[in-house]
Amino acid sequence: MAVQAHATAKYIRTSAQKAGLVLDLIRGRDVNVALATLRFARKGVARDVEKVLRSAIANAQQKEGFGGDVERLFVQAAYANQGPSQKRIRPAPMGRAFRVVKRTAHLTVQVAERPQALKPVTAAGEGPKRPRGAAPKPRPKVAAKAGGTKKTAGARKTAGKRRTKKAQA
Repeated sequence: MAVQAHATAKYIRTSAQKAGLVLDLIRGRDVNVALATLRFARKGVARDVEKVLRSAIANAQQKEGFGGDVERLFVQAAYANQGPSQKRIRPAPMGRAFRVVKRTAHLTVQVAERPQALKPVTAAGEGPKRPRGAAPKPRPKVAAKAGGTKKTAGARKTAGKRRTKKAQA
């Protein structure tokens, strides 16, 4: 069974929506690709997400049954839940006060080990399948039907209208 591990950072001073934008970038990717993506992401929360991802990788390495190859780890889930919000007051014109909400988020990253790729077993009569991206086999050409061209529904309607106008005149 594949090893799974997760890490959570709580009370990060950003909104869950902003953190979710960065977490969407790494979800489903290999951990090395995800770390490189976070390194060059132009969001402030990317540093916090990188810390959580490194912690999840370290947690996976400590698990019983881990294969020892970090290359096989990928980001299985990455999400941000809303944390408690701090409410503050900002002075406004004419004696009023505006409320400022300073949001926090709980970031969670879950990593898992990819299963070993097994070689496909083909039946004795089957040939090898074509590789992905290769051109398909050419199909035999079908002879055209005798009887001329086929009119479309729109051409039939307009032809019928012309006939009725001539008949009325």
